Amino acid sequence: MEKEFEIRTYGFGELARLYLPNIKPASASKRLRAWIKKNQKLTKLLNQLGYKHTDKVLTPNMVQKIIYLIGTP
Repeated sequence: MEKEFEIRTYGFGELARLYLPNIKPASASKRLRAWIKKNQKLTKLLNQLGYKHTDKVLTPNMVQKIIYLIGTP
């Protein structure tokens, strides 16, 4: 049985690796940042929560918005 995804604080790279486990960590982070940048609705929601593209840590609220619009890793 697969473990349910936990909404909590994540390091940006940690969350990126959950989405993209089969590529290098730096590449996974770049790809997740690109997905966020491309999704205008997600970018707007994250910006309202104080997100900056250089953030290393994502709050539970930010993670919740990401999985709502991108899907669960």
